[in-house]
Amino acid sequence: MKLYAKTIPQTLPAWATTVTKSADLFEVEINDEHPGFQSLLEELETEIEPGTFGVKAEHLCSRLGTEMSNLNLHQLVEQAQTLISLIATHPHYEQLLETGYQPDLNIADAQTALTYLQWELDRNREPSA
Repeated sequence: MKLYAKTIPQTLPAWATTVTKSADLFEVEINDEHPGFQSLLEELETEIEPGTFGVKAEHLCSRLGTEMSNLNLHQLVEQAQTLISLIATHPHYEQLLETGYQPDLNIADAQTALTYLQWELDRNREPSA
């Protein structure tokens, strides 16, 4: 998983590595399977809206000592796709499905919506013929 930030602390946790840095943007690669990162997610997990649990980006960034960057839409879609994939394979989500959770819209619907958005962004990026 990648995180784009305006500022980062001098020392990052073992599960985070600075990939690139420029004057106004740091790209940080996060090993989201690292036990330390998983523990942090569990600590920060809250009810985002009734019945939906997750981690707010602002809380994660605050804990990491980073200041979020205003990403462009392509980057946000990429991050959303990564997060949705993490949700789909999260043990708590899988447990909900096993106990009968059947939403009207599911993870695959969200992934499809993001794919369509990505296609539209890519199409609009191409020069008109």
